[in-house]
This record gives sequence, structure tokens and C-alpha cells, in this order.
Amino acid sequence: MHNQPLRNSVKIWLWTGLVMLFFQIIIGGITRLTGSGLSITKWEIVTGAIPPLNARQWDEAFNEYKATPQYQKINQGMTAGQFKWIYFWEYLHRLWARSMGFVFLIPLIYFWFKGYLSSKLKKDLIVVFFLAGIVGAFGWIMVASGLVDRPWVNAYKLTLHLGLALLTMSYLWWAYLKTGKYLSSSDYVHHQKPAKNLLILISIQILLGGMMSGMKAALMYPNFPKMNQDWWIDPIIFQASSWKLIHFIDYDRYAFLPALVQVLHRFTAFLILFLFLQILFKSFRLPLIRYMGFLLILQIVLGILTLLNSIGSIPIFWGIAHQAVAILLLMSGIKWWYLARMGRYRY
Repeated sequence: MHNQPLRNSVKIWLWTGLVMLFFQIIIGGITRLTGSGLSITKWEIVTGAIPPLNARQWDEAFNEYKATPQYQKINQGMTAGQFKWIYFWEYLHRLWARSMGFVFLIPLIYFWFKGYLSSKLKKDLIVVFFLAGIVGAFGWIMVASGLVDRPWVNAYKLTLHLGLALLTMSYLWWAYLKTGKYLSSSDYVHHQKPAKNLLILISIQILLGGMMSGMKAALMYPNFPKMNQDWWIDPIIFQASSWKLIHFIDYDRYAFLPALVQVLHRFTAFLILFLFLQILFKSFRLPLIRYMGFLLILQIVLGILTLLNSIGSIPIFWGIAHQAVAILLLMSGIKWWYLARMGRYRY
């Protein structure tokens, strides 16, 4: 049972799950950048799958949104058509999550009872389902944080929601990698430590990106390489008076934390690049290393373009492209670490 080859149907199913998770995170990014996350004010797992179907139901949904701080403080005077636009993205985000449940669950039951899954893969998939449930539950906790006082969801909860979603996708990717046959090679003998270190830094960088997005920090310094015309690093970071607990709690009322997060995000990017270049020059002949090098350069360029175009609002195209490449870079880093650690491994 442990050595049985993985059937093509199971491989396709696992890949489908990975692709759906990828697009779920992307749709979540669009939902965030369009300010759509608070448009649906209720968490209805079953009945929420049906959108408003007539004018009366749309009026009810719109009136519920009008009671939120986001409408009252930011979107006052929004038209019904504009509301339907932001409603669409949040609805699609939730509908896609529901669809993933069916796509995962029904084939899992079939493959399970047909004996197509090894015992270890079964355990991994149970963990994936558990993580997916946590992501869904925390998604509502995140949305609820923006329905009381703040006109946006809490940046800390948004980042945790993003991190949990990526952890779910990463765990499924790791489980998939373990079902294949990857030959041990001397090319990866000395890669375990740098692969692990880069993977940790990439993970931290993505979470910092989530904080950037949640705090809309790019709007404060939409230029590069300086943070404005005078400073490479905003002096507010070096002021002792800035390092107060209240500045970390009420980050949207003070400039300190968004500035700090942007500085950390910028410098972490170049730290990752510096460390990776040391491996790239030594192992350029390896396709995976070249691919990661391409993704890393592209990611830095996209980050800069996102910053430079964040005048008044964060550009959706550049922001989503930046997020998409970050996910690909993370998955590549996981595969690199897997190859460095495992060499030859198979269920």
C-alpha cells in the first residue's frame, strides 16, 4: 500500500486542488484591493451561496452595507451599481471557497473507498481539510473586524488569513511532492541550509506584504528607491516616541507602523536577493534555480511597479501580479527545500 504508484486521476485531482487554491488567494487579493471584503455583512454557509435575485433583495443587501463603517466613512453616496461591483468580488471569493469544498470532498470519498490513497496521503489530506476549515472560519473573523469601528478589515487578521491560506496550499503541495519520485543528486547536497533559510525569508516577506496591503502602506511612500524625496528611510522609525504600543494597535491613526512595515518589506526583498545570488552563481545550471532566479527578479520589479503606481489607490493589476508571483516563488522554494531535504522519497 505504501509503495503503490499514484494514479493519474489522483494526481489530476491534487493538481486541481492546488490550482483552485492559487486562484482563491488571487481572488482574495482582488477582493481586498477593490475594497469588496465588507460588502457581504453576513456569514451564511448554505443560504449565502445564493446572491440577491431581485431588486428587493439587492436593496436589503445594500442597506445592510450602508450600516457599516466602510460605507459611512469612505463610500458614502455609492450607487447601487458600484455596490453590485464590490459585492460580486466578495461573493465570488466565497463561492469559489464553497466550490473547492465539493471539488475536494467528493473525489476524496471516492478515492478513499476505492483504495487509491496511501495511508500517509490520507493523513496529509485530513490535515489539508482541517487547515481549509480554519482558513474559512478565520475569513469571517477577519471580515467581522471591519464591521464595527474600522472601515477596513484588521491588517493583522488579514495577514493571518493570508498566511493560513498559503499554509494550506503549501501543505497540499508538500503532500503532492511526496507522492512523486525525485532522484537524489549531488547537486542538492549542500542546498538544505540555504533552501531552508530562503524559504523562511520568503514566508516572512509574504506576510510583510500582507501587512503592507492591510495597512495600505504603499500609499504613504509611492516612490523608489527613496521613501520620499528626502529620505531613504523615514526618520519616524528612529524616533523613540514612535515605539509605543498604541502605534502598533491603532496603526491606521499613526504613520509609524505602515512606515516600518514598508522598510522591512523593502530590505527583506534585497536580503533574499543577496542570499539567493550566492546560490545562483554556483548552481545556475539547475533549471529550478534558474526558474527561481527569474521569479525573484520579476517579483522585485513588480513590487517596485506596484509602489510607483500607488498614487491615491493601489493598482489592482500590479498588486495582483505581485501577489501571484509571490505564491509561485513560495511553491518553488518549497520544492527546492524538498529536493534538498528528501532526495529520494516516495509513499
